[in-house]
Formats: sequence, C-alpha cells, structure tokens
Amino acid sequence: MSSRHHLGPKKQALLCAAALTLPLAAGCGGAGASDGAKTAEPASLKELAEQTDCSPTGKRKVKDMEQGNCKNDLGRYVLLSFTTDKNMDAWLKEAKPWGGVYLVGARWVVVSQEKTLQTIRKDLGGKIVHGDTHSWGNGSGGHGSGGHGSGG
Repeated sequence: MSSRHHLGPKKQALLCAAALTLPLAAGCGGAGASDGAKTAEPASLKELAEQTDCSPTGKRKVKDMEQGNCKNDLGRYVLLSFTTDKNMDAWLKEAKPWGGVYLVGARWVVVSQEKTLQTIRKDLGGKIVHGDTHSWGNGSGGHGSGGHGSGG
C-alpha cells in the first residue's frame, strides 16, 4: 500500500501553495468562461503584481514557481507565476480537487473569488476555471474550515 502522506519536496510545495489559496478561493463550480478581450501573456510575479497594482506579501519562491498574496481595491487574491506550462498544469491538477476559482493565463494563475477574478481578467486576460465541486465530510456541514491539518 502507498501512503498519501509521503510526498516529494516538489509535490509538498505544490500542495502547500494550493492549501494557502483555499481561504481566498471560496467558490466551487463547473466550467469557466473564455470570452475575455485581452490575450494573456507570460508574466513574472513582479509583472503580474504591477499589472494589478499590488505589492505582494508573503512571497514564496521554489524552483518552478513564485507566489505572492495581494490585497487592494480589487480584493484579496494570490498570484502564481510558473517557469513552464507543464509546471502550471501540474499545479492546477493538484489544486483543482480542492475547489476554488482560478484565472489561468500563460504560465500564471490568479486565485480568488470569481467577482475579483472577473475584474482582474480585464487587466491580465486569461480564462476563468472552476475547481472541482465536492463535499467535505459526511454531509455534516460543509463549512470552509475543513479538517485539513498543517503538518508540513
């Protein structure tokens, strides 16, 4: 039998990034819209922050991605920039089962509530993607605190 708790450093970093976005990504749902007027271009964390008028806090950088938290008049959101499409796709694959809403561009992702992402999309372009619809536990609530431990 294999244990789900024995993850390599790269998967741990991806899961940590996904877990950090959970409080900001409250929505769950189905397919996303793709009728944005602007074409999403690859951008670094710094460029994404400048384009959304944000000074990121809690910055994290690992080999394959950068992450920063933003809070401004647009709302609260998390910016992620990836070195390759493959890295971004792997991150999304790990994050989407947790639910949430993502604005996905060319090697970058913004995580927030859909209303905030609709506004940010006007500046960055991209496509809004919804994480998986799920229920936590055995029908005993479904509140956002979740039973997810923080043992890293």
